[in-house]
Amino acid sequence: MSDPIGVFGGTFDPVHYGHLRLAEEACEKLGLAGVIWSPAGLTRHRSQPQTEARHRVAMVELAIAGNDDFRIDKFEAESGEPSYTVNLLEHLRAEYEDTPLVLLLGADAFLGLPTWHRWEELFELAHIAIFTRPGHELSIDAMSPLLGKQFAKRAAVDPARLGADVDDKDAGVILPSLLTPLDISATAIRAQLAHGGSPRYLLPESVLDYIQTHNLYR
Repeated sequence: MSDPIGVFGGTFDPVHYGHLRLAEEACEKLGLAGVIWSPAGLTRHRSQPQTEARHRVAMVELAIAGNDDFRIDKFEAESGEPSYTVNLLEHLRAEYEDTPLVLLLGADAFLGLPTWHRWEELFELAHIAIFTRPGHELSIDAMSPLLGKQFAKRAAVDPARLGADVDDKDAGVILPSLLTPLDISATAIRAQLAHGGSPRYLLPESVLDYIQTHNLYR
C-alpha cells in the first residue's frame, strides 16, 4: 500500500508560515508521502475570501516552490462553484485510486462537521487528522458526542493506522490533536497590511513581494 497523502484545504488568504509549518509537521508526524494544497474557490462556511482565487493560488505556488513534498491542486479554485470538501476528496480519490488520503482539519471545523454538505461521506473517502491552535486542544470527550457509536473504532493515537484498513477501506481513522500550528493568522496579517504595517517573517518573502506587487489587502 502506498504511503498516505495529506489534503490541506483552506482560503490561504494569504498563505503564511503557520500553514507551511503545519504541512511540514504533518508529513513528518503522520508519515505522509506529501501534502496536496487546495485553495478554496467560493466558500460556504465562512465569509468569502478577500482576495480572488487566482491570487491565492499564485501565492500558494510561490510559498511551496522548491518543496518536492508539496503540490497544489486547483480543482476548487477553478471550479467556479461553492467549495465542498466531499467533492474535493472525490476528485482526488479518482486520481489517487489506491493511496490513502488524510484530510488535515482544524478542530473548530471538525466540530462543525454536521453542518457540512454530505459530511458523513468524508469518512468513506479519507482519514482525518485534527490540528488545534495553542491552548485550544481538542479532547476525546469533546469529539465523542459528534461521532457517537462510530467514535471508538475510528479514533486512534497511532499514525501507523493511516496505512491500515478501517472497515475494509483506506479511510475513516480520526487522529486528534497530533498537530499544533504556529500561532499566526491570516486575519492578523491582513489587518497589518490594511493599516500599513509589516507582516515580514510571518509569511515567505516571495508571497510578501507578490502582495506588494499586486497591492493586495490595502
